[in-house]
Amino acid sequence: MLKLGAIAVGGLVVIVVGANVRLWMVSNGHRFEVAAAPTVPVVIVPGAKVGPDGWPMAYLRGRLDVAIELLRAGKAREILVSGDAAGTSGDEIASMTKYLADHGVDPALVRTDGAGLSTRATCERAKELFGIERAIIVTQHRHVPRAVALCRAAGIDADGVTAYCECRWTTLVRNNIREWLAAPKAIVALLRD
Repeated sequence: MLKLGAIAVGGLVVIVVGANVRLWMVSNGHRFEVAAAPTVPVVIVPGAKVGPDGWPMAYLRGRLDVAIELLRAGKAREILVSGDAAGTSGDEIASMTKYLADHGVDPALVRTDGAGLSTRATCERAKELFGIERAIIVTQHRHVPRAVALCRAAGIDADGVTAYCECRWTTLVRNNIREWLAAPKAIVALLRD
């Protein structure tokens, strides 16, 4: 019985590692830092947790700060914020749009999608509802390969730019584990498409 359990655990490890490697391969050549980012029509910012005060938490602030940098550098003309407008973590859309406005972004340059409940939904809705064909998706380092792969599978010529994160180490560990474990589900979605 112990041997069978070890085989099952080993199999799961192979699946998780293999899925992550595949996402890194699919997104190869499509991951950039801000300075090297290509010029695109729109930057997509996926939502993340909002604090009890309605202000974006560190993970989300990092994404928004990079989107602002890209806009100011002329690397994009507008920003699409996508997330959960009615989630348990707060209204991500209201939080993101207020943050952008408070940091000098003209509200006319910001489009919103309050039903981007997952990375895959964000990408699919960006293509289907907003007609986005070329974009940068901004998110943290471990999330970039999955985000790029899912956007490309949705029909968007997408590149990823790594967002900052002045986060606690527990936040980084938790989110990195989450990303590792989310990879197999993304691979299944890519195979279906």
